[in-house]
Amino acid sequence: MEIADYIVADDRTLAERVIGGDAVAFEFLFNRYKEAIRRLFVQRLGSDRDADDLLQETFIKVYIHIHRYSPEFTFGQWVYTIARNTFIDFVRRRQEDLPFDEKFSAPVSSAPTPEERFINLQQRAQIDHYLGRLAPRYRQLIVMRFFDEYSYEEIAEKLALPLGTVKTQIHRAREQMCRLITAGEQS
Repeated sequence: MEIADYIVADDRTLAERVIGGDAVAFEFLFNRYKEAIRRLFVQRLGSDRDADDLLQETFIKVYIHIHRYSPEFTFGQWVYTIARNTFIDFVRRRQEDLPFDEKFSAPVSSAPTPEERFINLQQRAQIDHYLGRLAPRYRQLIVMRFFDEYSYEEIAEKLALPLGTVKTQIHRAREQMCRLITAGEQS
């Protein structure tokens, strides 16, 4: 692959090439996301003291687990999730190293960063788009189960349906939602 091909390749193509053993493709993915991930760490830490170490740890995890990447999500969303989890692990380790009386004196911000807010809005817009394309009955079931977090039993009671019917319809609704998302990814 020529350098120009790497530059114009989308994240999914580069990820596939990395899985196939292409180290140059990983370098291009790293360069696309390193500054944004580093800014995330600096913002969360309040300084850049440990940001480079966390950045390195994040991309080591990305490289090791890239075979788990699902094109169902954008590569950026996947990397930000790994970065967020790396940060959470870092904070836990740091808290464990503090003397007991200092453990609760320096709270770490749990507010989402601008990048996380953008990703959440983007994900929500995608979900709303696909929900709008579901049959009304399936949409209602998906919302009740996954957004309102009702149990199957609560849904059956509220809709006056047998429990087995609710489970079957939610399964079908999820399948239809997955088909819509998959079809959307291909177009």
